[in-house]
Amino acid sequence: MILPKVRDPRFVTLRRGGTLTDTDHHLLALWAAECAEHVLGLFEAEVPGDSRPREAIGAARAWVRGELKMMEARAAGGHAMGAARELRGAARHTAYAAGQAACVAHVAAHELGAAAYAIKAVRAAEGDAAGRAECRWQRERLPGPIRELVLDDQRLRNEICWSVFEG
Repeated sequence: MILPKVRDPRFVTLRRGGTLTDTDHHLLALWAAECAEHVLGLFEAEVPGDSRPREAIGAARAWVRGELKMMEARAAGGHAMGAARELRGAARHTAYAAGQAACVAHVAAHELGAAAYAIKAVRAAEGDAAGRAECRWQRERLPGPIRELVLDDQRLRNEICWSVFEG
């Protein structure tokens, strides 16, 4: 479970009664896609013929560009998560990261799921120190307008995200 029981209005769009602008929603989706793509090789090395995670990352970006509807991006995310079901370890976490990235179009708070699963993937493949380095890499790529929002979200949801945002 990576989503809080009570939705944070900062991750709910203005038109749904929250405070999230479309611009920031798009930045969250792009950052999540970047986090997932950074570890994609861990999945593709194990399952080279399965393009669902790569397609989900592409769907997140296509949604931002206005080329896909939210439901299409969300469906691509579901397909990527389906690719994870039969796997274990780094490849499984990578597929979930890609799925979460595509689902940001539907629920912006999935941004942290993409990041957390990417860190879990690196931890599974290379250990805790590499996972901490992955977390730093992700934070370095946070766009300025959403930086404090995401860092606060990491602090608030760290415990339900397997404590991957510590250190």
